[in-house]
Amino acid sequence: MSYNANKNGRYGEFGGAYIPEILYANVEALKESYLSITGEASFRAERDALLRDYVGRPSPLYFAGRLSERYSTNIYLKREDLNHTGSHKINNTVGQILLAQRMGKTRIIAETGAGQHGVATATVCALKGMRCIVYMGETDIARQRPNVQKMQMLGAEVRPVTSGNKTLKDATNEAIRDWCCHPSDTHYIIGSTMGPHPYPDMVARFQSVISEEIKKQLAGQLGRDYPDYLIACVGGGSNAAGTFYHYLDDERVKLIGAEAAGLGTDTGQTAATIHLGRRGVIHGCHTFVMQTDDGQIVEPYSISAGLDYPGIGPLHAHLAVSGRAEYFAVTDSEALEAAMELTQLEGIIPALESAHALGALRHKAFRPADVVVLTVSGRGDKDMETLISWRAKHLPSPEPPTPGQGAGSARQPSPPKNFATLTNI
Repeated sequence: MSYNANKNGRYGEFGGAYIPEILYANVEALKESYLSITGEASFRAERDALLRDYVGRPSPLYFAGRLSERYSTNIYLKREDLNHTGSHKINNTVGQILLAQRMGKTRIIAETGAGQHGVATATVCALKGMRCIVYMGETDIARQRPNVQKMQMLGAEVRPVTSGNKTLKDATNEAIRDWCCHPSDTHYIIGSTMGPHPYPDMVARFQSVISEEIKKQLAGQLGRDYPDYLIACVGGGSNAAGTFYHYLDDERVKLIGAEAAGLGTDTGQTAATIHLGRRGVIHGCHTFVMQTDDGQIVEPYSISAGLDYPGIGPLHAHLAVSGRAEYFAVTDSEALEAAMELTQLEGIIPALESAHALGALRHKAFRPADVVVLTVSGRGDKDMETLISWRAKHLPSPEPPTPGQGAGSARQPSPPKNFATLTNI
């Protein structure tokens, strides 16, 4: 079985391109040219240079010793939070803006929920001197104010969206409407593995630098280029697609996705699309969609703006149906607890999206010899108000250290040196 898109943009029964007629020429032109353009030596050279010298790749693969000790296994963190702009999103925006330039587009639009994709888009537009318009729901604007300010500082126009529950779904709706009105000069940089073909495949390819690096880094650190488990959060699914990409056909590697359960899958306040969705069409592709009996979209909910979406990328729908990947529904409270756990054990404050991947650790039993690679897709700067508020309600004030018990006195576990030592743990 193939897990990648076929020539028609289908992942098994999912995917495709369901678009209004006015966008047909745009989408067809993109479909016919994206593989040839991105395969050109000049394109690859420019993109690789930007990823290295501007984004700061490769991102580290960090052995999380204290977190590993907590879960009695070997946990490595793929540090996408250390990229320029603070998340994995810039991997895709760099690639898409270079593609848009070569296709003669002069105007860039984007949608954003958590703001990380908006910031990444605004950043590369500033770098390349292109006009940038970002659509963002009013709910997300209120809870992601730091990223809104960054986008504006970078010269982007942030257009508030007031329809629906004013989150990612509604921002995507407005971006598509804009694209319909300006098809000739505008490129829509979709931020996730959603949308009509070729977007899910194209975004996954741009994000596949994550798994490409994981293979090399594991080989260098452990003497083998594959883990036992890969874990990533899933909204539309771009960081997970990039994490899984080079391992899709490697059955030795178990794939785990973490979607947002919100207040619980039985509460009606959730974004757990794989658990609750049904087959349908949303934003140009056939996939799982949270919907009513008559096909109306059910408004999703998550404390995480980047996972607050009623659909799922068609790749992930295919991986779930085929059994290739396992998806856990992680609640708000589990994600917040996991975020605080990583912060206090490893000194890394994750984005709330990434915290859902961390929350999946408690849903799965790992063996002591397992190698688990978890992608920290973004940093938590944008979520500080939420994290601080939760901490104040749920955790006591820290006690000052007693003499002889400073922060440096705890033993830091050593990472395994190679596969041979791992099998003897």
